[in-house]
Amino acid sequence: MTEWYRHLWKIIGFSLFLILPLLLCFYIIHKDRNETPHIDNARPVITEKTSEENDEHKMPEEQDESVETASQPTEEKNKDNEANNDEQNNATANNKDNRDKNNDATKEETKPEVPDFVWGVDSASYTDDTLLACVNDNFGNPKVWGRYLGDKEGVSKGITKEEWQLLNKNGIKVLLISNQFTDATTYEKGKAEAEQAIKLAKEVGSPEKSAIFADIEPDYPVDENFIVGWYETISSSGYIPGIYGIFDQEEKLTIAFNAASEQKEGLKESTYLWTAAPNIGITSESNAPKYSPEGPEGSMLYGWQYGIDAETCNIDTNLFKGELLNHLW
Repeated sequence: MTEWYRHLWKIIGFSLFLILPLLLCFYIIHKDRNETPHIDNARPVITEKTSEENDEHKMPEEQDESVETASQPTEEKNKDNEANNDEQNNATANNKDNRDKNNDATKEETKPEVPDFVWGVDSASYTDDTLLACVNDNFGNPKVWGRYLGDKEGVSKGITKEEWQLLNKNGIKVLLISNQFTDATTYEKGKAEAEQAIKLAKEVGSPEKSAIFADIEPDYPVDENFIVGWYETISSSGYIPGIYGIFDQEEKLTIAFNAASEQKEGLKESTYLWTAAPNIGITSESNAPKYSPEGPEGSMLYGWQYGIDAETCNIDTNLFKGELLNHLW
């Protein structure tokens, strides 16, 4: 029995000697299989790493280069966008300029041409349909109608808003005349008469930028100080100064005006003159003379009353430079 156990232990020991290495090998092989990546169709599986993981594993120099490389397309896109925006802005500006030019060209095309000279009349009488028809039937179609500011007893009736509406409806501009005085001397008088004329013009509704003519008749005393006072006061009000009278070379009004021009800079170049010299007689529009008035050299001689006291219609006949229409009511 003892011998049998001895043989049994030998067998067990020998078996363990053989089995244990096998178990150890099996354990090692099984462990390696668990740690080895799964193989599908004998092709290695490549796992993609995120850009952040890649950046983490990059060297600092590589990361800087990648950042610069990535930023370059963005900068180029920004530059392209800016260039496109500039082109669009330029195109928009060009289109606006073209539209403005076209609008300006259209305005110039539609703006009526101003004639060199126009025919007109002036009257001390109230203008109604009867007087207007009388002028149209016997003389022509005036473009200017001279009328007085305020009544002057025994001399003239002042213009009204209704009268202006009638003339304006018929395509006639009103030339405003101030005749509320008989003495044209001293600066204070010139200023006072100008203030009165401005008041009357506003009362009747005449807008600023309209010319107002001081009526200085040949029998009135006149000096340069009155003219300077008139000029300064009218100019500062927004209206435009004008003077009516006989402006031949020997006339005292011409002498006073020239003296005022020397005294006050800009007066000659900013005051409209309407002269009654020379007087060649009343005519119709179709028989009006060539524009040849007498007045101070270098002055703004824009009106010529060439005929006075018509037997029909109680008017005087005139020629005016077309540019004056822009400063009449």
